[in-house]
Amino acid sequence: MASLFNRIARFANSPQGRRAVEQAKRFANDPRRRQQAKEAVEKVRRQLGNRRRPQ
Repeated sequence: MASLFNRIARFANSPQGRRAVEQAKRFANDPRRRQQAKEAVEKVRRQLGNRRRPQ
């Protein structure tokens, strides 16, 4: 498992990884993107909730 974390750390420190981190930060601070993420999470929860209920 340590190798996975090492690979992630190496990627995060690479130029491409730093760009990805900056893009994620911009998306996280965008209210429209936050709303989209919230709606996606709610949709998944509804779908999972429907599976758990016996029919």
